[in-house]
Amino acid sequence: MFNSVQTELFRKHIGPFLFCFFTVMFLLLMQFLILHVDKLVGKGLPFFIVAELILTNLAYMVVLAVPMAVLVSTLIAYGKFSEWNELTAIRAAGINPIKLMIPMILTGFVLFGVMGYFSNYILPESNHKARSLFLDIRMQKPAFDLQEGIFYEDLDGYTFLITEIDSETDSLYDVRVFQDASDNRRRAYINAERGWLESPDQYTLSLYLYNGSALRFIPGERRNEETLERSNFNTYRMSFDLTDLSFSRSNPEQRSRNDRTMSAQAMIAVVDTLRTEQNRERDKFRNATGQNEQTPFYSESGSSLNLVRDDTQDTLRVYQSDLLVLNDLPNPATQIGAINRAINTIDRYNSELDNLKSNVSWRDFRVAEFLVEVHKKLSIPFACVVFVFLGAPIGMLTRKGNLGVAALISGGLLTVYFIAIIQGEKLADRLVISPFWGMWGINIFFLIVGIILTLHVSTSIRITNLFQKDE
Repeated sequence: MFNSVQTELFRKHIGPFLFCFFTVMFLLLMQFLILHVDKLVGKGLPFFIVAELILTNLAYMVVLAVPMAVLVSTLIAYGKFSEWNELTAIRAAGINPIKLMIPMILTGFVLFGVMGYFSNYILPESNHKARSLFLDIRMQKPAFDLQEGIFYEDLDGYTFLITEIDSETDSLYDVRVFQDASDNRRRAYINAERGWLESPDQYTLSLYLYNGSALRFIPGERRNEETLERSNFNTYRMSFDLTDLSFSRSNPEQRSRNDRTMSAQAMIAVVDTLRTEQNRERDKFRNATGQNEQTPFYSESGSSLNLVRDDTQDTLRVYQSDLLVLNDLPNPATQIGAINRAINTIDRYNSELDNLKSNVSWRDFRVAEFLVEVHKKLSIPFACVVFVFLGAPIGMLTRKGNLGVAALISGGLLTVYFIAIIQGEKLADRLVISPFWGMWGINIFFLIVGIILTLHVSTSIRITNLFQKDE
């Protein structure tokens, strides 16, 4: 009987999980399209390129949507189980409610393993392909799209200006074409009363002009001499090569990778390289300054220059200095020379020290960025486990299994969770906190809260009892 209850409770998760998963995926997809629609529209991109761009960006949406769906489905399933008094019946039968959570806890660990693998191996490749595709689209010129009263300059060597365009017949009126000089053509200005476009394929375009004139600049024998040639025409045809406007793909493997497009193993290897470079910079500093592992001598400039002349003595005798070593030198010139050499050495030391701090600090920031991504690849998937411990007892306590209550509670929890993740990442990147606490702090906090709530619904332990004094 108890096994059938666990099975039924598990089935209650499936529907809400799928509903929430696809709802979140849809919302994230709409957000993606709204943010990037201006980069896709007006460039004549093939449909399969846009589809590939969307598919490659679905990977990061999956990583975010699965933990959200786990939380909502857990709240609904256990809330409904408690709302229908099945939890009361289980307790009356002497069964600890925590046993009802075991199947979902195991499922949470399974999802954690699957999403951890997905986040480490599939997500970086998808991000890399999406990033490469974005760069290709960004370099793509807009499609050949003439507009009334607007100069069109995206076709190399030509500038078009059309006064009027008849949308029904695709006829062009008062056409002006400015043609730049090249190896196989001369500079020219072409005017026509009307014209129309014809494109036999996507790489060739023909412009037919009627009743117009052409003004050409013909170079003379000398470099600066030009002859203007004017001619009238009834019909004139111009052909253009649209190859530069067609979309071209680059090889993603030829592009460099960043922390979002690398696996954890690759990032750890980069971190080891950066730390090796830091040690090399420290050794270089020691060799350049002649310092050993002991703390180098450093003196304030004010005290090192505090020489006091003894007027009671002969001017050829030494000055009295606060630095005892200088008093042993034979004359003031030697003292001044020693001080100047010491100051020059300290200045060189400070310059090398500043250079060392800059090189080491820059690598510290890079190490933090990579370690944040390494921890993130596991911390967000681990939320599948954390949200089971958190959602199950909350659902039992609320005794409400409807979508509205679950959406309200999960909305608040997820807002806190992702704000903590985002802020933790920023603080870790700035070296304010460690990458571990930046990515795992909210998981640990929610897990502790979930365990406390689980003990609350499954045992007689109460946190408030721990602070009460025995009478």
